Amino acid sequence: MATPPNFEEGQSTYRPPKLNESIMDVGKPECMTSSWLKILSYEMSYVMDHRNAIEKNFRAKKILVCGIRPDEYNRISSCQLAKEIWEALQTAHEGTTQVKQSKIDMLTTECELFRMQDDESV
Repeated sequence: MATPPNFEEGQSTYRPPKLNESIMDVGKPECMTSSWLKILSYEMSYVMDHRNAIEKNFRAKKILVCGIRPDEYNRISSCQLAKEIWEALQTAHEGTTQVKQSKIDMLTTECELFRMQDDESV
């Protein structure tokens, strides 16, 4: 039985052939067409973008965690994203939208009722 071309003695017919100079001289293997290269390029850019996003999230989380008191850590310990940590801290310190609006209303009313007393000078 003769060995097929591109196969060296001892190579398996079930595995892809080893690349050698004679194969490389013929041209690119079929799997390296331009469409495959575009797909690989797109996948690599996606992986790199995803990796960069993970690294940025890690850095932001590290900065936020290092800047809080130990008693506040319990509030954010279950948060996975830096954005979740930021929102939890913002709500804890500034309050929800309803709380903010009620504070604004209370201060506005207090300001409107502010009057100079008879015994005070300017």
